Amino acid sequence: MKNAEIARRRTDAISTGIGVQTQIYVDRALNSEVWDIEGNRYIDFAAGIAVVNTGHCHPKVMAAVTEQLSRFTHTCHQVLPYENYVRLAERLNAAVPGDWPKKTVFVTTGAEAVENAVKVARIATGRNAVIAFGGAFHGRTLLGMSLTGKVDPYKKGFGAMMPDVYHVPFPQEVHNVTTADAMAGLTKLFKADLDPSRVAAIIFEPVQGEGGFYPAPLDLVRAIRKLCDDHGIVMIADEVQTGFARTGHMFAMEGYGVAADITTMAKGLAGGLPLAALTGKASLMDAAHPGGLGGTYGGNPLGIAAANAVLDVIEEEQLCSRANELGSRLKQHLEMIRATTPEIVDIRGPGFMVAVEFANPSSHEPDAAFTTRVRLEAQKRGLILLTCGVYGNVVRFLAPITIPDAHFKEAMGILEESVKAARAA
Repeated sequence: MKNAEIARRRTDAISTGIGVQTQIYVDRALNSEVWDIEGNRYIDFAAGIAVVNTGHCHPKVMAAVTEQLSRFTHTCHQVLPYENYVRLAERLNAAVPGDWPKKTVFVTTGAEAVENAVKVARIATGRNAVIAFGGAFHGRTLLGMSLTGKVDPYKKGFGAMMPDVYHVPFPQEVHNVTTADAMAGLTKLFKADLDPSRVAAIIFEPVQGEGGFYPAPLDLVRAIRKLCDDHGIVMIADEVQTGFARTGHMFAMEGYGVAADITTMAKGLAGGLPLAALTGKASLMDAAHPGGLGGTYGGNPLGIAAANAVLDVIEEEQLCSRANELGSRLKQHLEMIRATTPEIVDIRGPGFMVAVEFANPSSHEPDAAFTTRVRLEAQKRGLILLTCGVYGNVVRFLAPITIPDAHFKEAMGILEESVKAARAA
């Protein structure tokens, strides 16, 4: 089989609404490497969008899934519960920031986790309104895309969004948007459109993912925490992309000195299997009546087994420290490239959640075309990269945190060559 042959079949069989960045059809993968059906080998700096933080097919994760597979694959926890579901909840309750009793709910996707966090906030407070930020990404469901702060492609053409969802600016230093601007937006919102006593929750990403890998400034997070405390609002940290060692902490909120009331997570939780969760204050999480939360596949036994193994791997292989080390080396290499690349206007991100932003050196406008050239040049040379950002001018680096040093070094060489080729094009 050839990639082009399957691409033609895909066009005939699958909705155009499912977009893809490559036409590389994967045959197998191991740690940071993938091989396509034609035998071509690539270094993976996408990791399924921060999903396989512990690498493709980590032996400990594979062993845990295989062992569970030999026992049972599904019973629905709401019908026939199982112990490892309880054990994983206990571990997340202990790991998520917050010095208070916590409880957990398992669902299947990050969007589900976000939706359920809002449900919990609404039933616990008796309020309806939710505040999110420009540039945010919280999923493609109706509520998820309503919370998302990017129109194209997530909201475009899908009609009216959910009511009582409001957006304020998110700080972006490179675009001269500050924490003061964000807080002024909240003040204006409360003066002109929304009584804060109607707000159930404020939701934000500690580092915006799809929005461009902009880290939330410390003063913003602490200001949100105070605002929520002052008005009885639930603070929700969307850690779907930032969780599980990616930022150099198990959860990014550990770096802020304050805790969210509810934390949502997915992606890196189960090493490639579909599993998501929300963990929050027990007093909030118990506000829903029995049956009000959950789902048929929520906490699937295979995903639960994988997630328990992922937590073991993060601890045993010290992946938080490894993320900080790799991120530092990546930033150093990007700074070397910046010395001869005026298109680079920013290098940012905590741990191994790093991004580089490109703009036209003459006009200083975001340069999506140059960014795409870098991605495609890298792909031709065997390196898979992802772009992001409201303007499509950011490359985000999301390699497995377990990537061997030799593969990391090889990827840095390819990256340098790709930027040079993009400039010469």
